[in-house]
Amino acid sequence: MDKIKDSVKIIRKNGINFILDDKNRIIKKKPWLGDLFSFLYDKIMKNSVFPKRLSASFKEHYKILEKIYENIENKTILEFATGSGDIIKLLNNNNSYTGLDISPGLLRLAKRKLGKYAFDKFELYCVDALDTPFQNYSFDIAICNLSLNFFHNIERFISETSRILKEDGIFYCSVPVPERKNLKAEIHGTLYKIEDLKALFENNNFSFETLPFENGSLLYFKAVASRKK
Repeated sequence: MDKIKDSVKIIRKNGINFILDDKNRIIKKKPWLGDLFSFLYDKIMKNSVFPKRLSASFKEHYKILEKIYENIENKTILEFATGSGDIIKLLNNNNSYTGLDISPGLLRLAKRKLGKYAFDKFELYCVDALDTPFQNYSFDIAICNLSLNFFHNIERFISETSRILKEDGIFYCSVPVPERKNLKAEIHGTLYKIEDLKALFENNNFSFETLPFENGSLLYFKAVASRKK
C-alpha cells in the first residue's frame, strides 16, 4: 500500500481502498455519473463528451497521451479522477500506479483493466482529489485528464498536488480552455484561461509548460514541482 498519513484510517473492499471518518464510517462523495451508470462511462465519453462538448477527437486524445507518457518507466504514478482507468492502456506496466476517484463503480472498471494489462503494483482509492490520504512527497508523476475544470477549489487541488509530488515531480494534465472552446459547445465546470492556469501553478512552486498538441478545446500541459529553499 502507498505511504498513508498516520492519521488516516482505511478499509479495503474488493481491491478498493475507502477512507473512514472518526466514527469508522466510509466517507462517500456523489459521483458525476452515478455508480449505476458507470458501465456507460467510456461510451458517453467517446460518443458524446468528446465530439459534442469538447469538439475533439477521442482517438487523437489517446494518441497524444500515448506520446506524452511513452518514456515514463519505473515511476510512482498517481492519477486523479481515474474514471474507468483508460490511460492504463498507455502506461508501461513496470510503473507503480495509484488511481483516485469518488466513484467505486468506475474504480471497479479500472481494476479490471489493471489486471488485463498486467500491472503488478497498483492501488485504487475512493477519495476526493482535494484531500488525499498520502504522505508528503510520495509520487514521481501525477496525472489529471479532463477533470481539472470540475474541481470546486483549484487552488486547493494544486496545493495538494504540490504536497504529494517529489522534488521535480511532474504533473501532466489535459483540460478544456476557453481560448479553444467552440462557442456553441456547452462544457460543464469552470474553464480557466491558459495564462490563469500558468499563474496558479507558478504561485504554488511549479514551472508550467504547454505541450505542442491541439485537439478541439483541449490544452495539454505539464507542471514540474520545486521546493522553496
